[in-house]
Amino acid sequence: MSDAGNSTHAPHTPPDRIDLIDRIERETLIAASLDRVWSLVTEPGFWVADKASLAGTTAREGESTLARNPEYGDYPVRVEKVEPQTYVAYRWASAFPGEELRADNSTLVEFTLTPEGDKTRLRVVESGFAALAGSEELRAQAVRDNTGGWPQELDALKQRAEQPTA
Repeated sequence: MSDAGNSTHAPHTPPDRIDLIDRIERETLIAASLDRVWSLVTEPGFWVADKASLAGTTAREGESTLARNPEYGDYPVRVEKVEPQTYVAYRWASAFPGEELRADNSTLVEFTLTPEGDKTRLRVVESGFAALAGSEELRAQAVRDNTGGWPQELDALKQRAEQPTA
């Protein structure tokens, strides 16, 4: 079985095959304490909501909230699991703004925090795209949108975390 060298050197999915991806994984190293980063990632829906709708919210297992975004719509977000200072998981309906959360319209977003000296490594994994209801194109578009969105959201979070607190 010869594959012209692709068998060992194809760690990523080509752009035209993005529809086959069921998970997105990204990470960043943030020059901020674990406490500071934790306080930001435990704002349910921080990655999509405008700052006003986040005021005073914190992740509590089993609770749901509506992350409001004036440009893209309102997204229900449910806190799935909280392991203080290390892990928080949310479920959200990214491809179905305004709809109630269901197993076939939502993905799981997991944040893992690891201290590295006086910095914090933040890893995000979003999974469940293959189980989304709708067409293959809808699922592929959700993957494309969120693959493009996570670097922006992590950069914004990093900037917030690294700002001096008053």
